[in-house]
Amino acid sequence: MKVPSLPYPQIIKALQRDGWIVVRQRGSHIRLQKHAADELLKITIPAHRPVKRSTLSHILKQARIDVDRFLELL
Repeated sequence: MKVPSLPYPQIIKALQRDGWIVVRQRGSHIRLQKHAADELLKITIPAHRPVKRSTLSHILKQARIDVDRFLELL
């Protein structure tokens, strides 16, 4: 399944449903983190409308979420 092109608030809401917490925002970048099995995962989301599909694909890889799971969270 293809990664959609979405505005950043929608991406952040979906990630928050998966347990991610917004830690800070610096300029146009929003930092999220999540505790997972003895480690702290961190990702950065650009505040773009829309976030490009390729960028979202990289974010999902870093977050260890597959596309189908992400679409369920939307």
